[in-house]
Amino acid sequence: MIDRLPAWFKQDLPTQHSLSQLHFLSSLKLNTVCREAKCPNLSECFNKSQLTFLILGDTCTRNCRFCNVRKSAAKKLAVDFDEPQRLASAVDKLKLNYVIITSVTRDDLGDAGAGIFARAIESIHAVQKEIKVELLIPDLRGRISSLESILAAGPEVIGHNIETVRRLYPKLRPQANYDLSIKLLANIKKINPAIVTKSSIMLGFAEKEQEVINTMRDLRSAGCDILTLGQYLAPTKKHYPVKEFISPDKFREYQKIGLDLEFKAVVSGPLVRSSYRAQEVYNSLKTMNFSVLSTQLITNH
Repeated sequence: MIDRLPAWFKQDLPTQHSLSQLHFLSSLKLNTVCREAKCPNLSECFNKSQLTFLILGDTCTRNCRFCNVRKSAAKKLAVDFDEPQRLASAVDKLKLNYVIITSVTRDDLGDAGAGIFARAIESIHAVQKEIKVELLIPDLRGRISSLESILAAGPEVIGHNIETVRRLYPKLRPQANYDLSIKLLANIKKINPAIVTKSSIMLGFAEKEQEVINTMRDLRSAGCDILTLGQYLAPTKKHYPVKEFISPDKFREYQKIGLDLEFKAVVSGPLVRSSYRAQEVYNSLKTMNFSVLSTQLITNH
């Protein structure tokens, strides 16, 4: 296990503004993946009012070896049906115009939580129809009906993270399936070809370069529009250890490969996470100005 961070890692300390936002969300009994997953960009994103809500509770039914979110093997966990309305209230009070929502995986639910996702989008649009919504969804166990109900609610972007290369799935994601995740992304485009799709790869698990490129190709073949690549950081010593730190130059190389594969946008850097500067990336697609933004992103991260 590698404990010492390389010199190119630089993280901002939490500001009073970011701490006050966390306190406000806690008062509404709302979770963010930024806090639960110990995201290194929490302070930067919160200062810009760019946060990722975590719905369907704070406890996951799966046990990925890299994730810091609480786990439970319980056959049935609670569902908070008032959560979508509280989320919409927070969006209104924080005056957000771009909202990112993800969830824990809920294999205990018949629809895998799709109904709560749909209600969250509908509640937000009831506050203001013009608010853009980006989702980061679990694999829904591949259920088309669950995917259709989410898409019917009208999100602008749907992400589903592949996380790592095929070979490492049994070791890192024993309850997930690589091909199921690729198929989910392909099905999103089949149901709604106009929607923007997104996925993310974490590096540093001792994956090989060709495996990363093959994963990129699989994602692109599924119609994935946006790709993010970032460095894995073990949340605690109990989690899967970091095997390698990828250099900024290597991240730049992967970005070029991704753009050559015709992803519409590739955000690649040590501290990049799937929702990092998501609104700016989405807007860049609409203005066809990603080349300028990508230079800024790779320089900063």
